[in-house]
Amino acid sequence: MASRKEPSPSVTLDVGGYPVRLSNPQRVYFPARGETKLDLANYYLGVGDGIVRALRERPCMLHRFPSGVSGEKVHQKRVPHGAPPWLDTVRVHFPRYGRHADELCVTKLADVIWAVQMSTVEFHPWNSRRADTEVPDEWRIDLDPMPECGFDRVRRVAHVAHEVLDELGAVGWPKTSGGRGLHIYVRISPEYGFTDVRRAALAFAREVERRAPHDVTTAWWRKDRDPAMLFVDYNQNARDHTIASAYSVRGNADGTVSAPVTWAEIDDIDPGDFTIATVPARFAEIGDPHAGIDDAVFSLTGLLEWADRDERDGARDPGGDSAGSGNPVEPIDLD
Repeated sequence: MASRKEPSPSVTLDVGGYPVRLSNPQRVYFPARGETKLDLANYYLGVGDGIVRALRERPCMLHRFPSGVSGEKVHQKRVPHGAPPWLDTVRVHFPRYGRHADELCVTKLADVIWAVQMSTVEFHPWNSRRADTEVPDEWRIDLDPMPECGFDRVRRVAHVAHEVLDELGAVGWPKTSGGRGLHIYVRISPEYGFTDVRRAALAFAREVERRAPHDVTTAWWRKDRDPAMLFVDYNQNARDHTIASAYSVRGNADGTVSAPVTWAEIDDIDPGDFTIATVPARFAEIGDPHAGIDDAVFSLTGLLEWADRDERDGARDPGGDSAGSGNPVEPIDLD
């Protein structure tokens, strides 16, 4: 009869003056190279300024893997009872259900490491902040490759998106998705609600599609998309829709990272090269490519004029409110 493996002794980390106890630190989370829960904590410590910048003051959903990434995945929005008193949270409301959720709201690195203690691998923040959670300050461009779309096509579309952003006078901040795609973030002036931000994102996606019709689709239904094309997923800007933050590790065996990159790197990068084993050294060497993101704020007014033009010309949004652009949804709460 096989003996039961005893958990490894806990360790306590001093994170900016806050003690964070890490239980079972030697549990293997990423089987490809054998990185542990402690390795995951050390990764986030190594990119501390970057992950805090990416999450700062945003409601955040946690993707937890209590037994490592080969096991069950838990989506958790509500911070559980018993969290330390110094942990920051933000309350978000779901009027349709008359309910609310107190979500993690990172303001310091200790908040991130506490989440790792709770077996969090991925951080999925809102694109608004706690000062007004109903008014986004971040526009997200998700270049989402269909199953047969190669990364060369993703690169081509990224350059087209960059061209359109330049013409608009917007600064885009690219990062790998941690998978096969790319994300581009734009800081925006917090003056419009989720519905308008999503309308602007759709207008942008349509312009990219016009310029790269053989590479890009904005078709809403997956069945209508060519499997070799790239979908510009504008719906990631709907209320309560989230994607992995910059510097978030992804829940796969290799521990890939959604890593900020520069525009000059796009043609040479391989997304699989960015992992918890490689990104801290890169961060120590070059710093955070997104360090200036909060200083480059763009107004969506011009893009919303494009949206008005498209609608006058008969374009319609097949997702509409059913996609979550106008109707809040109840949070998943598995804890």
